[in-house]
Amino acid sequence: MMDNVSVVTMFTLSGLSGTKNYRIILFLVTLLCYCVIWLVNLTIIVTIIVDKNLHQPMYIFLCNLCINGLYGTAGFYPKFLIDLLSTTHVISYAGCLLQGFVLHSSACADFSFLLLMAYDRYVAICHPLVYHSVMTKQKVCVFVFFAWLIPINLIFIGSVTTAKLRLCGSRILKIYCINLMVGKLACSVSIAHTAVPAFNYTFYFGHFIFIIWSYANLIRTCLKSKENRSKFMQTCVPHVFSLVVVVVSLLFDLLYMQFGSKQFSQSANNFMAIEFLVIPPVINPLMYGLKLTQIRNRIQHFICSKISVFSLKS
Repeated sequence: MMDNVSVVTMFTLSGLSGTKNYRIILFLVTLLCYCVIWLVNLTIIVTIIVDKNLHQPMYIFLCNLCINGLYGTAGFYPKFLIDLLSTTHVISYAGCLLQGFVLHSSACADFSFLLLMAYDRYVAICHPLVYHSVMTKQKVCVFVFFAWLIPINLIFIGSVTTAKLRLCGSRILKIYCINLMVGKLACSVSIAHTAVPAFNYTFYFGHFIFIIWSYANLIRTCLKSKENRSKFMQTCVPHVFSLVVVVVSLLFDLLYMQFGSKQFSQSANNFMAIEFLVIPPVINPLMYGLKLTQIRNRIQHFICSKISVFSLKS
């Protein structure tokens, strides 16, 4: 698999070493969870695409957030399900880098779309008179394009620096690959491998600060008007909830990487490792589907029409 220095062609994922006794149950639960993720996210995506009344900036950003949820989970669940049915848990070098790229870029894109949604609500509530001139279709398309392009480019650079590392190990203490865990196997740390993640963390921490600033302004504005308070509760609460879910989920993962293998059981480690791949992709579309009236009404109308059709046929 490797020589004494750096030729690594396969990695061993050791996170599933203690799941032999309940592997089938875990496989069924994971498969059910992945199906639910596809169902709830695809429902929101199709609803927004089909209904022309929902072709507005807020819903376009939401649609892309759900697409990103499917993109990120596709980098984990298929491989994880295969590993649950296998006695050996290995991944190729290229496969490891690809999985790390998908998971990292998806997490970063989450922040990009949450930032756009916060900016959209900030302009709509704090500067309503200029909203339609600021959030034009052309500008929304540009925002969405860069919300995908920037994370992909930043993480691609990080993946390239990781690929250039000389490795002295092949055992990853996790159930999936990310660049940070591969970097821990490096024989020596390069400046580029340290600088690129540091820049990325700083860049997306800036996203978080901007989101907090925008919501602080939103709350201050909404306190002055009953109409704005109603608008805030209707459209902004789901955004705030999604932000909290994403941030807490990623903090769980960072906590795992910092303390997991030393302080917690394997089951707790695995939960912290996959929490951001389970909770946000399920909760976000459910929260928006239940809270946003236009989406909820559109889904209810579709379900009721199908029930009526089936009733007539029977």
